[in-house]
Amino acid sequence: MTSPNLLARNKDISSQINYLTKIITLNPLINNIFLKAPDLKLTDYYIGAGCIAQSIWNYSCGFPVNYGIHDIDFVYFDSDLSYDKECEVIDNIKGMFGDLPISIDIKNQARVHLWYEKHFGYPINSYSSLEEAINSWPTTATAIGMRKNVNGEWRIYAPFGLNDLFSLIVRANKTQITKEIYEKKVSRWKANWPALTIIPWN
Repeated sequence: MTSPNLLARNKDISSQINYLTKIITLNPLINNIFLKAPDLKLTDYYIGAGCIAQSIWNYSCGFPVNYGIHDIDFVYFDSDLSYDKECEVIDNIKGMFGDLPISIDIKNQARVHLWYEKHFGYPINSYSSLEEAINSWPTTATAIGMRKNVNGEWRIYAPFGLNDLFSLIVRANKTQITKEIYEKKVSRWKANWPALTIIPWN
């Protein structure tokens, strides 16, 4: 029998997207966020990164839908860089989804450069858009953002495509992260999803 991830890898991008959205909607927690998020009236946001990739990995490996998912990344872009404004958005989102058993990690990508050096040890330039931020996310499989518009249409941004995601391949996106960050991250993922193929940094 051909594995589901192999079928997805061999399809064209339109079919891959249909397959992706089908799997994601099987995760009731994440799907609930997609359905309700338009009510927040944010114009530029995505749910993305690990929770999307790990939902695909769980489906492909036969694991429970929320296995290994520690948080849900909710990212948005607002040129108002004040801490108070970001806190207001965080409060609104957590107010809507505060009853979820998985935490939501909410960040304005326009102000990431303000705290990145303190957290990771080296500075980065400011992002000019939400898509530019996703372009720098740590791996090709997790550099993905999704949202569902009020009319029910999906918007998906995956700058490296979907082949690595469906092939269970973890490959470093060296735009911003360091070897140390990458290896620590993939070591944790490999322990949870042994079927992953980890591409070494070098």
